[in-house]
Amino acid sequence: MKKIILLIVVTLLAVICYAQSQSAKTVVLEKNEGEARVRRPLGVLPIPTADFILKVTPQNSGSKHLVLGTEDIPPGGVIPRHKHLEQDEILLIQTGTAHVTLDDKEYDVHAGGTVFFPAQTWVGLKNIGTDTISLVFIFSAPGFEKNMRCGSVPAGQSAPPINTEELKACAHEGHVEFEALAPGAKK
Repeated sequence: MKKIILLIVVTLLAVICYAQSQSAKTVVLEKNEGEARVRRPLGVLPIPTADFILKVTPQNSGSKHLVLGTEDIPPGGVIPRHKHLEQDEILLIQTGTAHVTLDDKEYDVHAGGTVFFPAQTWVGLKNIGTDTISLVFIFSAPGFEKNMRCGSVPAGQSAPPINTEELKACAHEGHVEFEALAPGAKK
């Protein structure tokens, strides 16, 4: 009986995954193609760079399983300490040198390096080199791109500043928690 139930569960999961994948479409994009966006000035949080590109999301490819994007972070640029509540993430450092903090461990990652961290891991990044970091970010599931869209505008539009309450609402929508926005954080 257990084997029959297991077989039914596995079959149902396969059908669900297949059905979800049917709405996805293939996407081929060059380096600067995709959904180009500009972050709104954040006030209490540093921004790594103003521009980023969302390349694979449920909205533009129908993907139900992955989100992929790119950004360039200039020397001294910072991704503020945060954690993704529901998604694992992979960072592919294509150029430059990043100082990455994962929970309480620190690493220097150079061009060609890869950083993987599961959901609920506190992560921060700083460009400590003299070259711009070009990176690719990949999420195991949709969610965080909602935070990215919420805190930005399409490229070419004016990017008005975003206040703390809007930041918190974007973080909630995107399944992310920023250390600087946590209750009791130093302002």
